[in-house]
Amino acid sequence: MEKLIIKVMAKEHKIKQMVKQKYGEIASLKKETSCCPSESCCSPDSQNSMSEDYSTLEGYVADADLNLGCGLPVQFAKIKKGDTVLDLGSGAGNDCFVARAEVGESGNVIGIDFTPAMVSKARENAEKRGFNNVEFREGDIDNMPVESMSIDVVISNCVLNLLPSKEKIFHEIHRVLKSGGHFCISDVVLEKELPQSLKEVAELYTGCISGANTREQYLSEISNAGFQQIEIVKTKEITLPDEFLSKYFENNSINKNEKTNKPGIFSITVTGQKV
Repeated sequence: MEKLIIKVMAKEHKIKQMVKQKYGEIASLKKETSCCPSESCCSPDSQNSMSEDYSTLEGYVADADLNLGCGLPVQFAKIKKGDTVLDLGSGAGNDCFVARAEVGESGNVIGIDFTPAMVSKARENAEKRGFNNVEFREGDIDNMPVESMSIDVVISNCVLNLLPSKEKIFHEIHRVLKSGGHFCISDVVLEKELPQSLKEVAELYTGCISGANTREQYLSEISNAGFQQIEIVKTKEITLPDEFLSKYFENNSINKNEKTNKPGIFSITVTGQKV
């Protein structure tokens, strides 16, 4: 049993390091990029891009938008003036700056990211604009550097699917939220389990897919963490291009029937409340 635990921990550490390296590379790029390789589902070059348009939202900062999300969690988060908002996997600060416009000068926004280059980029973006009520912390979201029962609203955008320890993350969200607080998270889920061959493809871990749970598993993790009033408020299907299917699925001849049998991939925005 002890050997199994050590093996699982080693695998989780390897995945985290792989994701951290990938996002460190993204943070160093000046042009818009994506969490996915160019031929996959959420590339900005793809017509099936998962990213949403933030440009019309109050508080939008173009320098902070790296095109890495799969939804607009702030849009459904019911943030109020004076709230303290926590963004998990805050990247260059995109969602944090939009949330700042919602909380106003009387509120506060905290972003957590485990990639030092991203934290540095976000702090630079905030400092340029004199935002004194937005703070960025380096840390793991499955062991958050945040005081218990100190947060009104938790948001996150296309981050939890990248990490293996979703159970720990949802329990951490529950811990840091005040009683009556809530979360709004956009993420990637599957209709059914991926083949093991795909789960083992490193590129897909940093590309939003192979780390994703099924929708049923995802909602179960939320419920097991103690949340109530769990609701999916938005769903968008992600269609994999033929060239992607040809590269990663066992049979390179992709016909209509084969596509139908592949696991459905969706971005969802889900909310839940701590009572």
